Amino acid sequence: MAFFVEIGLLLLVLPWSTFWERNYFAYWPALRALMSNNYVRGAISGLGVLNLLAGLSELVPLFMARK
Repeated sequence: MAFFVEIGLLLLVLPWSTFWERNYFAYWPALRALMSNNYVRGAISGLGVLNLLAGLSELVPLFMARK
């Protein structure tokens, strides 16, 4: 449950941070062009949104059961 939310937040924010441009894999010439592509960043952020939705859909029944 919380795993999906945490991974979703990371995948949503990380591609647009400076860490994305300065990590180990960004220095590989074959991956540099791919990682700097805004469409790839958007696709990874889209996966983050899907993970967030999956995590929240699992958390909603827990909060509803409290009432």
